[in-house]
Amino acid sequence: MSEKKPGRKPKRSVQHVQIPEPDYNANSINRKSDTLVYALGGLGEIGKNMYCYEHDDEIVIIDSGILFPEDELLGVDYVIPDYSYLVKNQAKIKALVITHGHEDHIGGIPFLLRAVHLKQVYAPRFAKALIAKKLEEHHLSRSCKIVEITEDSRIQTKHFSVGFFNTVHSIPDSLGVLINTPNGRIVHTGDFKFDLTPIGNNSDYQKMAYIGQIGVTLLMSDSTNSGVPGFSISEKKVAQAINEQMRKTPGRLLVSTFASNVLRLNQILEAAVACKRKVAVFGRSMENVMEIGKQMGVIKIPESSFISGNELNTLPANRICIVCTGSQGEPMAALSRIANGTHKYIKILPGDTVLFSSNPIPGNGTSVSAIVNQLTRVGANVVVNSPLTSFHTTGHAPQEEQKLMLQLIKPKYFMPIHGEYKMLVQHSATAQETGVPKENCFICSNGDIVVLRNETCFIANERVQTDAIYVDGNDASGLSTSVIKDRQILADNGLVAVIVTIDSRYNKILCRPTIVSRGFVFIKESQTLLKEAELLVYDALKKKMQQRTTFGELKNCIRSSLEPFLFQKTNRNPIVIPVILNQKDAMASIASKQTEHRTVNKQAEH
Repeated sequence: MSEKKPGRKPKRSVQHVQIPEPDYNANSINRKSDTLVYALGGLGEIGKNMYCYEHDDEIVIIDSGILFPEDELLGVDYVIPDYSYLVKNQAKIKALVITHGHEDHIGGIPFLLRAVHLKQVYAPRFAKALIAKKLEEHHLSRSCKIVEITEDSRIQTKHFSVGFFNTVHSIPDSLGVLINTPNGRIVHTGDFKFDLTPIGNNSDYQKMAYIGQIGVTLLMSDSTNSGVPGFSISEKKVAQAINEQMRKTPGRLLVSTFASNVLRLNQILEAAVACKRKVAVFGRSMENVMEIGKQMGVIKIPESSFISGNELNTLPANRICIVCTGSQGEPMAALSRIANGTHKYIKILPGDTVLFSSNPIPGNGTSVSAIVNQLTRVGANVVVNSPLTSFHTTGHAPQEEQKLMLQLIKPKYFMPIHGEYKMLVQHSATAQETGVPKENCFICSNGDIVVLRNETCFIANERVQTDAIYVDGNDASGLSTSVIKDRQILADNGLVAVIVTIDSRYNKILCRPTIVSRGFVFIKESQTLLKEAELLVYDALKKKMQQRTTFGELKNCIRSSLEPFLFQKTNRNPIVIPVILNQKDAMASIASKQTEHRTVNKQAEH
C-alpha cells in the first residue's frame, strides 16, 4: 500500500454522477407549476356536480349542485359535497361558474356560501334568475353578486382565461366552458345534447369546431346517456306529439313533466291555448319556474289563459288542461296527491287523461309505476312516453351525439364526467372509438386529481378530501351523517331502553331494571328473553356499584353487558339507551350539596 504524501489529496477516479432532478413525473404534483383538475361531486353518481380547476394560488369552480337522496337515506333532504378542501383554500377561489340552472348544478350554492365567502357567482340568464330566487329563500340575497354570462363572456384571472359556447339542454341558456390554463386547454361540456331543430338557442357548432382546430388538451364531457345508442329525438317532435294528444283528448288533460324543463312547459301551454283550453298549474317548483319563465320571456302565454284551482269546476272538461309536478312519483308532489285523493282542488273524474311527458329517472321506476297504477285504479286514462308516442326527449346526449362532441373538440385526453361508474366506462369506450387512445382516457372518482403539465395529463398519487354530506333541513354541518347511521340501526334492529332506579347517597340500586323494547322483538313472545336481560343488567350493576362510580360508568356498564347478550340471543344489534333515575331524596341531597358548594366558593372569592 503506497503512503499518502502530506499536503496532497489522493487521486480518485472521476465518475460522472448525474444528480437527479426532482421526480415530478412519478405521478407527484408540483403545486407551483402544475394545473390540477378534480371533482368534489359528480363522478360515479348523477348529482352534486362540482368540478375544480386549480393552478398555484387560484381555483375556478364549475357548478355547485346537490344530489337527491336514495330511499335508504332516511329523512335526508339533500346530499352535498364535502367543502372542507375549499374552506381551507378559500383565499384561492377566484370564480364559481354555473353552466345551467338545474338543481344538480345550482342546488348546493346556498350551502357553499355558508361555508366559504364568494364575491360573485357567474351564471347564464335563466340560471341567474333561479339562483336569485334560491338565495332569497335561504336569506342569502346579499351574500354575493350574481353576474350574468353569455356565450360571448370572458372571465380573466391571473392564470385562467374562461370562455363559453352555447349548448342545447332541457333548460334555456345552457353553456359549455373553455378553460385556458398555463398547461393546456380544457373543455367542460356541461350537460348537453345535439338537436338539429331545437326550441330556443342552437348549439354553437362553429365555435366548438374552432376550439377543436386550435387544440384541446382535456375534454370533460357529460356521460348520463352513454349507454343509450343512436340519436335523441328533437324537442319539436315532442311538441307535435303533445299537440296531437291535446287535440284528441275528449275530457280533462293532466300533464306531468319535470318542473325545470321550462321549454317543455311552454310547449304544453302553447298546445293548450291552441286547443282552446284554459291552464291550471300546480306544484310549488313548477309555479316558481313558470313565474321566472314569464319574466325571462320564455313563456309568452297571456294571463287570460290561466285559471286557479277554484275555477276548475266552472268550465267544461274538454276546455281544461292541468299541468303539475310529480312525474317521478315523488310522494308529496301534486300528481301523487291527486292519485291518492288528497289534493285540495283536483279529484280524478271518469274521462280524465293523465299524460307523463317524461321518462322515469333510474331508481324511480317503482315509484312511477305505483302512481300509474293508482291513477288507473281511480279511473284515469294514463298515457306514458314510449318510442311510438314521443311525449318526451332527453336533455343528455346519447352515444352518437357524444361521438359528435368528441369529433368536434378532438381532445388529446378525455375524462368522462356527470354519471355513474358504468356510464363513465361506456363513455370512455365511445371516446376510444373516435380515436382517443385508451391510456389517455381517465375514469376518475370524486377526489382524484388529474394533473395537466405542458399539455400532457396524468392521474396524481394524491387525492383531495371529499365525501358526501347529508343535509337534514338546513343543517349542512355533517352532523346529520351520524344521525343517519342511528336511523339505519333503528330501521334494521330497533331500540331497547333500560330504566334503572338508584339511590346515589348509598350507591345502591333500588329495584330490578325495567327493559322497554320498540321495533326489536315482539314483546309478548319474548318475555323470557327480556326477564333474562333484566337480571343480567341487575347483576352487572350490583357488582359495579360495590365501589364508587359515576352515571357515565353505569351507562357504559348497561351497554357492555346487554349488547353482547342481545346479539347472542337474536343476532341483532338494537340501539341500547340507558335511563338512570336517581331517588328523589338523593336528588334533593345532591342539589343542596351543590348549593352549599357554590356558597362556599363565593365566600372564598370575597
